[in-house]
Amino acid sequence: MHRSPTATGLLPRLREIRLASEALIAPLEPEDLCLQGMADASPPKWHLGHTSWFFEEFLLKHPELLALVAPYEPSDSRWGYLFNSYYDAVGARHPRPQRGLLTRPGIGELLAWRQRVSAGLERLLERLDGLEPQQAAAPLALVELGLQHEQQHQELLLMDLLDGFSRNPLEPSYSLASDGPENRFEARARAGTGPGQTSAWLDHPGGLVAIGQPQGEVGPESAVGGFHFDNEGPRHRVWLESFAIARQLVSNGAFEGFIADGGYRRPELWMSEGWAVANQRDWQAPRYWRGDWEFTLAGRRPRHPEAPVRHLSWFEADAFARWAGARLPSEAEWEITAQGLDQAQGLLWQWTASPYRPYPGFAPAPGAVGEYNGKFMTSQFVLRGSSFLTPNGHERLTYRNFFPPSSRWMAAGLRLARGGEPQ
Repeated sequence: MHRSPTATGLLPRLREIRLASEALIAPLEPEDLCLQGMADASPPKWHLGHTSWFFEEFLLKHPELLALVAPYEPSDSRWGYLFNSYYDAVGARHPRPQRGLLTRPGIGELLAWRQRVSAGLERLLERLDGLEPQQAAAPLALVELGLQHEQQHQELLLMDLLDGFSRNPLEPSYSLASDGPENRFEARARAGTGPGQTSAWLDHPGGLVAIGQPQGEVGPESAVGGFHFDNEGPRHRVWLESFAIARQLVSNGAFEGFIADGGYRRPELWMSEGWAVANQRDWQAPRYWRGDWEFTLAGRRPRHPEAPVRHLSWFEADAFARWAGARLPSEAEWEITAQGLDQAQGLLWQWTASPYRPYPGFAPAPGAVGEYNGKFMTSQFVLRGSSFLTPNGHERLTYRNFFPPSSRWMAAGLRLARGGEPQ
């Protein structure tokens, strides 16, 4: 599927990523740990528990690995019900909208469990180092998957926390630190809005292009390499008509023009479902806009016209593109031009016109872990790139993020495309 990780290489990453998750709750008050602002979000404490459950369920309790992780003290058998997310093959789970009610186990007990899990994983890696490569390959791949999974939840924890804090009339801040998330966003936004290119658009001639990660291929295309989730492959060919794609993301100032021109009041710009949702929820601006300000993880901040607009649903992004006389790019168009684009990585996830569907030849992994991505390939749209909340090293050009089209609490923006036809 991809180049196999080594136990020696994984050990420092394991320590770094596990500690990074726990560092995310350092600025929080104890009361914040169970904060769940809406059904789609999860409390910080749940994210910490779920990422440990994932390792325990799929590695530390695996019958074939018990001897390698011993001595290991598993969690209370009932905790699986609390921290299972959506793995039906594993068993029943606590309703997602009620995760904020889980005041117990307490944070001390949960952090002690995390330490036991981390210690068990370290023993596993040390002992896998002594096995034949073919014997160690499967568990090492699961450790890598678990680390990538934990990095996903680090980003989700912050997005969910922003949603929860935004509902508090006191408008609390998560971090005002110079290296905090909001200052990181502002610095990257400024860096991406300099003199610019000779053209605001990057032209592409189209043709037959290859996208996605190779799975067991050899030759030049396999150079993409590295870890990837199963939904990023197999690598395959797509025909593209000639098109142009915007070099930069759509700005706050541009989106203000859409609003001033009645963008939220013009049904001809919207998909029917999006128009119904926008009216039902009384959308009049992006998710966290408040007058000339916007709510952020650093509390209320002035909104900069030149900064990329963020926290948009797919419906809003699509309506804006139509208003601008353009469209959203397909994920193939995005991937094939990403290395020539500004603000492609590290600022905002970017909505595409592509529904989240399996690539030709896709097959989920066997067993419960195969539920990771495949069963969500319906009624969602693909986002590409990464955001200012994405952990370092977790981004790549083939990454396929996905959310329902009405979701807008994520750190998502858009860039425009024109010409050609979305694939």
